[in-house]
Amino acid sequence: MANNELSSLRVKDIGEQGLLAKLQRFCPQEMIGDDAAVLVTTPGKSLVVTTDVLVDNVHFSNLTTSPEDAGWRAAAANLSDLAAMGATPLGIAVGLGLPEDTSVDWVERMYQGMTQCLQRYNTPIVGGDIVRSPVVTLSITAFGQADGDRIIRRSAAQVGYAIAITGIHGASRAGLELLLNPQICQNLKEAEKAALIASHQRPKPRLDVLPILWEICPSIIPVAGMDSSDGLADAVLQICRASNLGAILEAKQIPLPAAFNNWLTPEQALNYALYGGEDFELVLCLPQYQASALVQQLGENAAIIGTITSGTSVLLHHENAEIPDQVLTLSQGFQHF
Repeated sequence: MANNELSSLRVKDIGEQGLLAKLQRFCPQEMIGDDAAVLVTTPGKSLVVTTDVLVDNVHFSNLTTSPEDAGWRAAAANLSDLAAMGATPLGIAVGLGLPEDTSVDWVERMYQGMTQCLQRYNTPIVGGDIVRSPVVTLSITAFGQADGDRIIRRSAAQVGYAIAITGIHGASRAGLELLLNPQICQNLKEAEKAALIASHQRPKPRLDVLPILWEICPSIIPVAGMDSSDGLADAVLQICRASNLGAILEAKQIPLPAAFNNWLTPEQALNYALYGGEDFELVLCLPQYQASALVQQLGENAAIIGTITSGTSVLLHHENAEIPDQVLTLSQGFQHF
């Protein structure tokens, strides 16, 4: 491609994945491609670092998210990335871009929400930066620590591994829909509505899974995985792409919120689960025996939903033989560009 053609390209022309591919050329190849970077610090220990950016009216909105909830979600998103790498959080640094007419009360309430989440996991705010910005922007860098032989990587999947998830999917998307359109479902009980909305506003990073996982899996067994913040389908596809393998997912095995039965069609419910995003569960690929033991210990809607296969296609299989297998692609889920 000629230089003038390259200079005319816009971010929207190449999309999120295309932009990432270009930017990753500037990074050491052994440090990119997962939910966080891993830097070896002392023998047997690694520092895990991740950064997440949230922008007003893209990731949160006054229509659906209080300042406290915006802060909680921002902290949870970063802690979830550490959990997805097998790391224990050490601290976070906060970069904050603010319009000059932003209410001080709004900012303090957002930090209160962050702190409410972080205190559950003994994680301090260790610094940051504040700048003027035309739109509220929250950028968090989180630091964690992991044993060198206990790193979860997307590229570690193997043929025959089970695909296990740590909880239900689709609840956050449903909660967002209820916040945007409170009148859309009159069949749900108030407790069901509250639970779905809480899934969106106050997600919980699954750091609690790690001690159970490491008790079940010896360090000699590689575990592949990531979190499902961008959707369940996206997580499986990213793992398979990094591992250069494929997968078969069983639609009937994907756990859904019970409230969906009185609200959504089966097709809508499955779409919410696969592509809704922001559920912040872990998607883990490991041997069948260890996966079964993990799911049994976790309970509460943890499930084995499929198997890693040779090849590179990710297929969604339905129990009804009249429904053909569906090929899943990254383009079906949310992309920023």
